Amino acid sequence: MKPVSELLKARSGTLWHVRPDDTVFTALELLAQYEVGALMVMDGASLVGVFSERDYTRKIALQGRNSKEALVAEIMTAQVLTVSPRTPVRECMALMSEKKIRHLPVVEGQTVMGMISMRDLMDDIIADQEATIAQLETYIQS
Repeated sequence: MKPVSELLKARSGTLWHVRPDDTVFTALELLAQYEVGALMVMDGASLVGVFSERDYTRKIALQGRNSKEALVAEIMTAQVLTVSPRTPVRECMALMSEKKIRHLPVVEGQTVMGMISMRDLMDDIIADQEATIAQLETYIQS
């Protein structure tokens, strides 16, 4: 099984994050700029949370709060599940499904390596299945 580090190689340099003292509005601007659904919340080099579209909709929009006044630290998900770079892709998929989350930071010791999304995992699994099908078709035709 392929480890999640293989997925991160294709997206090197994408440690998109916000600080806990950034406004929610600033975080929303970054989500739009990077075209992602979540950002890691970093205090220096330390991962302290994840900010997602889900956090915004449930804790700002639905409560009628102002995103230009609220801070990321007030609404981020602070209890962050992480995986190591060696975690198999399918294990990440099972964890995300079980916990009903769509983003997983990848951490090695205290070093944040990046974040993977459910979309990353699905794209990888589909590519693997397509390769397997192509190999089987070649085998059958020969």
